[in-house]
Amino acid sequence: MTAETRPERYAYLGPRGTFTEAALTSLPGAAAAEQLPLATVPAVLDALRRGDADSAVVALENSVEGSVPTTLDELATGEPLQIVAEVHLPVSFALLVRPGTALADIKTVASHPIAQPQCRRWLAENVPDAEWRAATSNAEAAQHVADGHYDAALAGSFAAARYGLDVLAEDIHDVADAVTRFVQLRRPCAPPSATGTDRTSVVAFIGEDHPGALLEILTEFSVRGINLSLIQSRPTGAGLGSYLFWMDLEGHVDDARVGEALMGLRRICADVRFVGSYPRADQVRPEIRRGTHDNDFTEAAAWLSTIRTGQA
Repeated sequence: MTAETRPERYAYLGPRGTFTEAALTSLPGAAAAEQLPLATVPAVLDALRRGDADSAVVALENSVEGSVPTTLDELATGEPLQIVAEVHLPVSFALLVRPGTALADIKTVASHPIAQPQCRRWLAENVPDAEWRAATSNAEAAQHVADGHYDAALAGSFAAARYGLDVLAEDIHDVADAVTRFVQLRRPCAPPSATGTDRTSVVAFIGEDHPGALLEILTEFSVRGINLSLIQSRPTGAGLGSYLFWMDLEGHVDDARVGEALMGLRRICADVRFVGSYPRADQVRPEIRRGTHDNDFTEAAAWLSTIRTGQA
C-alpha cells in the first residue's frame, strides 16, 4: 500500500477508551483513519513529527483545571506543529470497578492527574479512605483495575465494556458541565481558510525581562480590538525568570487586525511561534471594534500612500 492509497494515521493518547479517542472519532474523516494509541502526549506528538502519523489529537485545556502543561510545553518549545482543528468534549467521569466490587471495598482509585481534581469532593464523600494513584490516561487506569493493580478507576463510562469492568457510579464531577478542549495537529502547513469564527494560537518569547514587558505584548492586541481567550505563562527552561506566553486570540491570521498584531509581536519579542489559525468549535463570532475591520486597514493604508506620494 502506497502513501497515496493508505488511510490517514491519527495518533492520540491511549490506550483505547480515553476521552481523547472520543474526541478523535468526532473529527470529519476519522472513521476511515487508522488510529494509533500511544502512552504519553510527547509520544503522540513525536509520532507526528517523525511522520509515523499524519495527524495527532491531544487535550489542550479543561474548563475546570485550565490548560494542560505538557501539551503547551511540547507545542511551545518542541519541533513546530500546527493546530488545524479543535473539539470541545463534555467530560463526566464514571467509577469503574471489577465485577463484585462495592464502595466499601475500594482502597485505591486511579486516574489521569487532570481527572482527580475534577472529582475530589465526590471521592472524599464516597470513598474517603481510598488513596489516589496517577495513571498516564484514564483508560490506562481502567486497564490497571482490570489487571488487579487498583480497586477502581475514574474514566469515561464507555471504557467499562472494553476492559470488562462494571460502572459502580457515573456522572461523577465536582463542577457540572465540564468541557475539555482537544486539538488536532499536523506538521506545519498553510492554515485552514478563515471562516469568520476562528481562533489563532501563538507563543511569544520575551527577550529580556523588564517592567511593562507583558503590557507591551497585550497592547499589540488591545489597540487592534483583539480579544484573548487564553493567556498562559510557562518557564522556558533557560533559567529562573525566563518565561514564554501562550496566547489564544479571536480571529484568523488572514484577518488584517490579527496579521498586524502578529507583526507587532515579531518586532518586540525575541521570538514568536505561530501554532495555528483554525475554526472555533463553539462557532462564536468575535465582535470587531470600529476601525479594525479589514477594509479599515485597507483604507488607512491607501490614505498613507497618498501622503507618501504627495497626492493627499
